[in-house]
Amino acid sequence: MATMKHTLIALVEDRPGVLTRMASLFRRRGFNIESIAVGHSELPNLSRMTIVVNGSASTLEQVRKQLNKVVDVVKVVDVSGDNITVRELALIKVRATSTTRSEIIEIADIFRASIVDVGSDSLTIEITGDEDKVDSLLSLLRAFGIREMARTGRIAMLRGQLSAEGKTANKAHEKR
Repeated sequence: MATMKHTLIALVEDRPGVLTRMASLFRRRGFNIESIAVGHSELPNLSRMTIVVNGSASTLEQVRKQLNKVVDVVKVVDVSGDNITVRELALIKVRATSTTRSEIIEIADIFRASIVDVGSDSLTIEITGDEDKVDSLLSLLRAFGIREMARTGRIAMLRGQLSAEGKTANKAHEKR
């Protein structure tokens, strides 16, 4: 069976411990989370989780079934095959000397990235975009020496008027 990246959006109760319970579920079942991002949604008392897992279709189905068993999970939607907007944020601290600083700034400008901190021997760059854009910038910056990096992982939203919450709002109220 072929494995691929699957993007799931989960609406969960906005309560302490929900992320821990979900992460424990993944750990117990041996599922690998490639990334997980959590934040408040536009619906009161619900948070949105974007979860990226690698696996086959059967693995994905098992993940969905297990997530739906967690009491705090209102709904899980697989948006992998849908028309989605995907973004990731990265902060990259790169080694910079007086001779390389301007070149690094030019590269950041090409990627529409921002310089968010300047040190005597480093620059910190903030980039937002799809994973390929972040990876491309990283590959260019490696030549200068990456000192530190933090990435959010994928966040996703359906394009157009549909939303994961809208598709699931009626069912969310049914489960409550």
